[in-house]
Amino acid sequence: MHDLRVEIEEANGRSEEANAFVEAVRRDWRQASLSAADRGLCEFAAKLTRKQAPMTEGDLQGLGELGLSDRAILDAVHVISLFNYMTRVADGLGVQLDGFLRDEFPRDR
Repeated sequence: MHDLRVEIEEANGRSEEANAFVEAVRRDWRQASLSAADRGLCEFAAKLTRKQAPMTEGDLQGLGELGLSDRAILDAVHVISLFNYMTRVADGLGVQLDGFLRDEFPRDR
């Protein structure tokens, strides 16, 4: 199975390539050159973040069919959910981003 971590590790020592790849993913993962597994994981994360009510066992099976183990799926769900939880806590408390983060992550996304 291809893995985003492997792609970044392979680019180690070629920082311009690695930076360009990370920037492409950050800008729009849908247009980035991702493996099927990484693209599926991004789609899963987007759905779990924005439309979690209609999540089904089929969403999990789809990740498994892309080569993710049960443990990898569990880890992904934990990380995605924790990030969403922390974001909502910060938003609920009116936490303001500092410095460059304000420009990188505008509230109206």
